[in-house]
Amino acid sequence: MVLRRSFWKKRPLPPILWAGLVCMFAALLPSRASDLEGIGRPDYYFAGTISRPVLENYLARSATFGSLLHLALEDDLRMIRETGVKFAGRAIWMWGKESRIDSLVAKGEPFAKRIHALDPDIILQGAIFEIVTKDVEKIAIPASVFREFGVEQEVRNFRYRSMLYGFKHRHNHWGQSESVPDMSRLETRMWFYYVAKRWIDMGVEAIHIGQVALMDDWDRGHRHWRDLLERIRKYARLHARRKLVLIDAHVPSGGIVHKGRLMFDLHSFPSRPKSVKGEPYKAVLEKGFSDAIYGRSRGGITPSGWKCESLPYVVEIDNFGISDHPGQYREGDKLHVWGWDEINWFIKQPEGYRNEWLEYAYDWVRATDPNGYFQLPLRRFEHYTASMTAPKGMRQEETIRRIWQRHDRQ
Repeated sequence: MVLRRSFWKKRPLPPILWAGLVCMFAALLPSRASDLEGIGRPDYYFAGTISRPVLENYLARSATFGSLLHLALEDDLRMIRETGVKFAGRAIWMWGKESRIDSLVAKGEPFAKRIHALDPDIILQGAIFEIVTKDVEKIAIPASVFREFGVEQEVRNFRYRSMLYGFKHRHNHWGQSESVPDMSRLETRMWFYYVAKRWIDMGVEAIHIGQVALMDDWDRGHRHWRDLLERIRKYARLHARRKLVLIDAHVPSGGIVHKGRLMFDLHSFPSRPKSVKGEPYKAVLEKGFSDAIYGRSRGGITPSGWKCESLPYVVEIDNFGISDHPGQYREGDKLHVWGWDEINWFIKQPEGYRNEWLEYAYDWVRATDPNGYFQLPLRRFEHYTASMTAPKGMRQEETIRRIWQRHDRQ
C-alpha cells in the first residue's frame, strides 16, 4: 500500500509515538559535543568529580604554563588556541611577596575569563608553594576564613611567626625571613585556605601545593593536611567553575595514602633527566634513577571515588637552582643535568635538540609507565616560552602541537 502525503496530514502520529521516536534518535546521538571521543575527539567533561579517562585526557595535553595569568600576553592566548593545551600548569603562583596577591588576581581574573571564553574545557592550575615570608603580614584575614576554622573573629593580619615550626626548624630555609610553613599550625592552614579560595574564585580548577613533605615534618599521619584539603575541596564543590578542584603535589615517596584513600587527585614530580657521561650535554630518562617517580606512583581510592593500583601523574621540566658546577658532568649528582637544573639545561640546548628531546621524553614516559604523562613546557615562568614568535620564543610550540595531535590519533 502506498501512503500519500495527505495521509500524514490527516492522520498525524500520536504524541506518545513522537516521543518514542525522539528518545530513540536521542539515544543514538552524543549527549555532549565532548562525548565524541569515539570519532577522534577526547572527552573533557566533568562536574563535581572526574573519571579516570577524563583526567588522563587532560594529562595527555598538559603543559607547564607558568605565569600565564601574571603576564596576560596575547601571544600566550594565541599559543593556547594553536596548540590545544587542556591543562595549563602553574598559571598563577607566589614565591614569597605574598602581598601582591590582590594585584595578581586583578590582572589574572579578566585574562582567565578570556581563556575560558576561548576554550571552556581548559583547566588553569594555581600553586601554593612551600614558603612563607614576613610579607604575609600585610594581608588581612577575611571573616570567612575565621568562620571556616571556627576561630573567633578579630581584625588582624596573618602572622608570619605563627606559621613556622618550633625550635627554629626550617626557619630562614629559603633566605632571611623566608621559611617553610608548618601545616600543623592553624595559621598556616588558614593561609593556605585563603590563597586556595582566591585562586578558585578567579576560575582556577587545579592547585599544586609544592613539596608537601617539607611542610609536615611533625605530622607524619598527615592529619592536618587532610583537614585542609577537605576544606578546600568543600569550598570548590560550592564555588568552583565545575564544582571540583584537582589537587596535586610533588611526592618523592610516590604519594600519600591514608586508610586506602589517596590524598591527591593526581601526582606530579620533576622529570629527573640523567646526564649521559661523555656526551655533552645529552640527557636521558631512566626508571630507577635518583628519586624519579616512574613506576612508583601509589594507588588507592581517589578523591573522586574511583580506585586505582597507580594514580595517574605528570612529570615536568622543573626548576630548583643551579649547582656549583654548571655545564660540567659530576659523578653522583642525581638532581642536576650537567650541573644545571632541568629547565636551565633544557633552554641551553640547540633548538633542534630541544624539539627532539620533547618528542623522546613524551613517548618514553608513555611507553615506560602507562600511568605517567610528560607535561610539556609551553612557558616556564618568565624565563622560557615555547612560542614560535620572535624574539623571545624558543620555538617548541609546533613540536608540542604535533606531539599532542599524534597522541590523539593513537
